[in-house]
Amino acid sequence: MYTTSSIAPVFLVHHLVKAGLLVRGSKIILVSSESGSITLRHESEGGGNYGHHASKAALNMTGKLLSLDLKDKGIVVGIVHPGFMRTEMTKSVGFDKFWDDGGAVTPDEAAKSLIEFIDGFDLSKTGEYWAPRGSRDIGTAEPVLGKDLATPLKLPW
Repeated sequence: MYTTSSIAPVFLVHHLVKAGLLVRGSKIILVSSESGSITLRHESEGGGNYGHHASKAALNMTGKLLSLDLKDKGIVVGIVHPGFMRTEMTKSVGFDKFWDDGGAVTPDEAAKSLIEFIDGFDLSKTGEYWAPRGSRDIGTAEPVLGKDLATPLKLPW
């Protein structure tokens, strides 16, 4: 998980920049998860799932560091939580029982939200961590961050 989430992006971006394929105005969007937010981890969810949570936290740090390195080149780096997904992966770990109450979306629905969000994502937001669909599928958002949260929602590290 760590190789895919936090090491591979560094190598991929390095080679794309070196090859001249990422230039001023390019956007790099790293697909993370709200599970990578240390702030949003809450007693109500308990612990466990260490590899997933820790690798997503590492991806968030990778995105932040890449944004610092690439800002002067005019390359934008964003980190996003695409939403709680209705996929075989979440089903295989028993999370399908939370799909309806948890606001799970299909990959197509998530992709549409991401495209709309990315269109407006610019250098002023580089290095930030966002939930384009807002807090509706983040069970710990209100207990940790409060009520009446914005959509899109800037997530805490």
